This record gives sequence, C-alpha cells and structure tokens, in this order.
Amino acid sequence: MNKGSIRKPDLIVVDNHTRPLVDAFQRRISYLRLSVTDRCDLRCTYCMPERMKFLPRREVLTLEELYELATGFIDRGVIKIRITGGEPLVRRDICDLFDALGQRLGHGLNELTLTTNATQLADHADRLARAGVKRINVSLDTLDRSRFAELTRRDALPQVLAGIAAAREAGMRVKLNAVALKGVNEDELPDLIAWGHAEGHDVTLIEVMPLGDVEEERLDQYLPLSDVRAQLEQCWTFSETDATTGGPARYMDIEETGGRLGLITPHTHNFCDGCNRLRVTATGQLYPCLGGAERVDLRAALRSDDPKTELADALSQAMHIKPERHHFRMDKRGADPHLPRHMSMTGG
Repeated sequence: MNKGSIRKPDLIVVDNHTRPLVDAFQRRISYLRLSVTDRCDLRCTYCMPERMKFLPRREVLTLEELYELATGFIDRGVIKIRITGGEPLVRRDICDLFDALGQRLGHGLNELTLTTNATQLADHADRLARAGVKRINVSLDTLDRSRFAELTRRDALPQVLAGIAAAREAGMRVKLNAVALKGVNEDELPDLIAWGHAEGHDVTLIEVMPLGDVEEERLDQYLPLSDVRAQLEQCWTFSETDATTGGPARYMDIEETGGRLGLITPHTHNFCDGCNRLRVTATGQLYPCLGGAERVDLRAALRSDDPKTELADALSQAMHIKPERHHFRMDKRGADPHLPRHMSMTGG
C-alpha cells in the first residue's frame, strides 16, 4: 500500500448484505458512529483521568479495516457515518479514510462527518472539506482560557478557536457541543450560546453521562438541562422546531440570538424510542447502546477465516441484542460508574 492512500478492498458480500438493519423493536438503523482511536490530546475531567491508559496500537483496527466495516454498514442501509474517538484527528493518516469514504457520498452514503475537539482541525479543515465533509461537531465547554485549561488539563483554547475558524473558512458548518457541568460552566452557558450563534454556529448542550471512572464525583458534575432551559427562558424566547440532524438532540430556535439550540438529555428526557444508531469502537467492538454492556466483536469477524459469514452473523446478532433503552442513573452519590468503559474508548 502506498503511503497516504487506502486500498479500497473488495466489499464483503453476504447473503443478506442488502437487508436493512432493523432491531427487535423495529427501529431502523441508519447512523453509524465509528471510532478510529481511543487516544486524545486533551484530558477533560468529566471524560477521563489525567493518567489515562490507552489501548495498544496493535489492538486498533487498521484504516483498511475501518473502511471495510464502514462500507459493509453502508450496504446494510446506513446513510450517515460520524467519525469519532478519542480525538479522531490525532490518528495518523486519518484523512485517507475520509478521502476513501467520501467516494461513497451519493452512492449509499448521504453524510460523512466527525466530532472533534478542534485542536488539530486547522491543519485538516481544507482536506476534510474536499473529502465531502460539510458539517462537523466541535466539543467546546468554555470560552474562558483558564477555565478551559483547568477543565481539559491542557492550555489549548487558542488552537481550538483557530480550528473552528478554519473549518468555517473551508465552508463547513460547525455545531458546538458543550457538556453542562454543575458549578463549572453553568454560569457561562448563556454567553457560550450567544457567542456561538453570533459566529453562525448551532449549539447543543449535553447532560454528563456516567461512563468510566474519573477523579470527580459524577453527581457533583450533573446539571439537569431542564433547569438550564428554565433559566434561559427567563431572558430568551424559545420556539420548538422539528429540525433534526439524525442524532438524539431536540432543537429549538432562540428569537433573540437568531440561532438554534439543541439539548441532549439522557437523564431528564429519555430519547431511546427513536434510536437509529450503532457505535463501533476503534478495536471493532460494536455497542448497540451507549448505555449498555451488550457488544459484538466485529474485529474477530473481520479477521476470521470466514469473514463473509462471521460478519453477517455478527450484524444479525447486534440487531437481536440492542436494548430498548439505556439505564443511566444519576441519583446516588459515591456509586461506581454505570459502565467501566470511558467515552473515549466507546466513541463519542
């Protein structure tokens, strides 16, 4: 293989390779969140400990394997793929994967996008846009440099803002994702929303999720978005909208800012009845539910002696074990995390 390019392998063809992915609750799966690495160049306090232990590289799927999996999902009716991590842009030659998947846009794939912390985005924005990425999510919880450094354990806010500006200059729409954290950034959320809207970016707020063991008490971090919305409505006028980006957020327009606000509320407003998503980790583990322990090993299927049959069986198994809903709880102090794996390992 030539450096900087991905050889597009022959598609794995199985007897039911065009059968849509439909789970036991008749939910059609059309959205894949594909992690390419568990590594990240930030250490957000709600996401991982400072001394995070990352996976050995030999356990991570190659770019060719990631492409093969992605195209297999496209052939089963997935029309949207979001590349995630960790931080996907720290993966060496990651834009080769975007270039390859971009060739499927208009040929089974409707949208190719990513979630990023934007620290590396300025270096990659132009190439991502050329690959066909039109819209990205950027994780940004504060605009205060000292607070950013404390929250992420890295002084990288200038790089993040430069990355956001580069993405906009390249013609990509940016949506800002902010985790609402009690006593950390709750006082800044109105300013963060107003800034984002003034810059032309939609903003989505997210309730903290109890994934992985971190160095702080989860319940101390948890800020219900129902409370945040009630406070915002004291000074802004909201109007509900049916707009969707294919994910779990509920959107509303704010008259005074002229922008759109999304809320992702796993605790205060469960959204599982319309779930259309699957997550695959960088090691090829398919998790049908972010909040569940159920998983299927796609790496073993890909590397087996009969990948055609094994992959078909694995995807069918995933449809059978996808649960009806998650069971996150944020009502007990000192409890173990709901699941031991970190979000960076699962894929955001």
